[in-house]
Amino acid sequence: MSTQFFSKLSQNYIELLGDDDYYDITIEVGEDPNVKIIHAHMNILCHRSPYLRRALVSNKKNKDNVLAHIKLPKISPEVFQIILKYIYGGVLSLNEQDDSKIIKILLAADELLLQELVDYLQVYLIENKSECMEQNFELIHRTSFQSNSLIQLQQFCTDLMVNSPEKIFKSLDFTSLPEKSLVQLIKRDDLQMKEIEVWEHVLKWGLAKNPTLFPDPSTWSDDDFKAMENTLQHCLCLIRFFSLSSKEFLQQVHPYKKLLKRQLYEDLLNSHLNPDSEPTESISFPRNIKVDGIIDSKIINNLNIISTISRRIDKMVINNKFDHLIANSVKISSVLLCKIGEIGANNKNNYHMI
Repeated sequence: MSTQFFSKLSQNYIELLGDDDYYDITIEVGEDPNVKIIHAHMNILCHRSPYLRRALVSNKKNKDNVLAHIKLPKISPEVFQIILKYIYGGVLSLNEQDDSKIIKILLAADELLLQELVDYLQVYLIENKSECMEQNFELIHRTSFQSNSLIQLQQFCTDLMVNSPEKIFKSLDFTSLPEKSLVQLIKRDDLQMKEIEVWEHVLKWGLAKNPTLFPDPSTWSDDDFKAMENTLQHCLCLIRFFSLSSKEFLQQVHPYKKLLKRQLYEDLLNSHLNPDSEPTESISFPRNIKVDGIIDSKIINNLNIISTISRRIDKMVINNKFDHLIANSVKISSVLLCKIGEIGANNKNNYHMI
């Protein structure tokens, strides 16, 4: 049996951090006018931070006995002192830190490749600072997509946008979204936006990435369409075009038909001219929008959408196609049809059942 005395060990190492007698490296942190030279110990830094290990490989003490010296301009002295206390003693106190300081600590930990600390801080922010992060969404979103290590923060931001897209888009310049963030958002089945709005936002985002293009696609050359298609190549396949009404298709998709694959466009055209037609390729079904959000006057006035989808589901069941989508699609269609039936029963003079 072994006994562990981590508390005393941690205390001693933190005391070593404050000891100016045995240091063998100097670290210049911060930028003018807030710059500080901090003394530290190479062995500890190398074994605790992969980033510092790499930085110190070429900065070891030379034959003239000059101390190794590195610079960390992106990290403030205050934040680095907090990080050092974690590196030396495994201690982190956030009670006295404001929210912006915690974000800076997270970014510093990510830069120094302190993955344990990065993971902890992401969970801490999500569990304890969610309201504040929502209020400062643009900063949090921009921060989360600065690094591939901040997966949990990215997920938090995507979930928030999925559930409250209108609220978030008012506080965020949608066109500034990184492509990765946009793709994560529009691929979600539970994105609470009408499909035509998703399509409009994607086009707006694409135009922002091609500032030389005029908004009117009738002015575009073939090269312009190709440039836009390349910009949206990872987004176009995620739009649920078959969820659009005939009017939406005619007015807001048809002018951009050169962006779509030929077969997809023909399938879409056939579906609106002949609702009994069956697409040649698999299609994405409507998003799982909350029923109260879906059943509004516009959708009730376009019951042919629901009818068409229902008939396609029936055909797929008969032909045993797209098994992985059938269960979810039947559920969506059933809920919608039942809800519409209730509305129809209460409004016999205004609506007719399918």
